[in-house]
Amino acid sequence: MFYTQDRDKLRLFFCQSWQKRLNNQPLEALENMLCQVIELHPEYHSLIENEDKALGRDYLPEDGETNPFMHLSMHLAIHEQLSVNHPKGLADLYQKLVQEIGDTHEAEHQIMDCMGEMMWRAQQTRTEPDANFYLKCLKKKLKT
Repeated sequence: MFYTQDRDKLRLFFCQSWQKRLNNQPLEALENMLCQVIELHPEYHSLIENEDKALGRDYLPEDGETNPFMHLSMHLAIHEQLSVNHPKGLADLYQKLVQEIGDTHEAEHQIMDCMGEMMWRAQQTRTEPDANFYLKCLKKKLKT
């Protein structure tokens, strides 16, 4: 797993992984997973293909901006969580969301909403993320 707290190193990893995909170069497992997520977001391709545009920029919610790197990272985190079914029960809830919605990408966005709220709550309370809250939030998104 690639880990860094350096924002620009992480963004560079995104850009370099995507460039490898575009050049048909071999990808490590994490790079491949990341590129699959990037493929689903053509609105970010021009940014990720230009390192100068990708590095150093702040995306501020108060300016109505979505951080594309945060968005893609959340998708990646969801893929990793689903691969190990952690928290336990996530994979089943995901499958139910996919069945109801009929779209895996949109199901991930529903999970992302709950993940974001869970992380925000943890930050506000200075506690660990609450997996029970996360799963309850997802259950509320199900119609049945």
